[in-house]
Amino acid sequence: MTGKEFLNSLANAQSDIVQILLDIIAKTGSPYCVIGGLAVNAYVEPLVSLDVDIVIAVNDVRATCRASERRGLKVEQFEHSVNISSPQSDLRVQLQTDPRYQEFIPRAELKDVLGYKMYVASLDDVLRGKVWAYADQTRRRSKRQKDLADILRIIEIYPQLKAKLPRSLQEELEKD
Repeated sequence: MTGKEFLNSLANAQSDIVQILLDIIAKTGSPYCVIGGLAVNAYVEPLVSLDVDIVIAVNDVRATCRASERRGLKVEQFEHSVNISSPQSDLRVQLQTDPRYQEFIPRAELKDVLGYKMYVASLDDVLRGKVWAYADQTRRRSKRQKDLADILRIIEIYPQLKAKLPRSLQEELEKD
């Protein structure tokens, strides 16, 4: 079973929403990068999540949303994100529109993640995004704990990156 088949079987997918979205992005020619847990999987041993977080060049978000709707995907706008979903998959795609993430796009690297060729934020940027997410007190505690686990997964493999964490987070990690 390939990585794609595995992910789609977990998502009860009748269609491959990740590949559909990657095809849409390729067709629109939009610069992008994957962030979040899927991006962490590009650098450390993968864990499966049903969330896919992507940053698209701000000027191309609207075109991507229109193309997604034409492909039968559901598009929902929120303050700092656009959620794209399909009744044919349990995977949840979130286009992150928080402007802080735009600077990640030029540093993205083409990687193979669970059988998908995609641009992934650099390791430093993935870690920075995870720190931002963990520090966001408005997020659910369970989401923040997953962010902390992702930070730990990165630091275990790349211990030199611990110095890039905020001092308070370094101290918190040293308590264990």
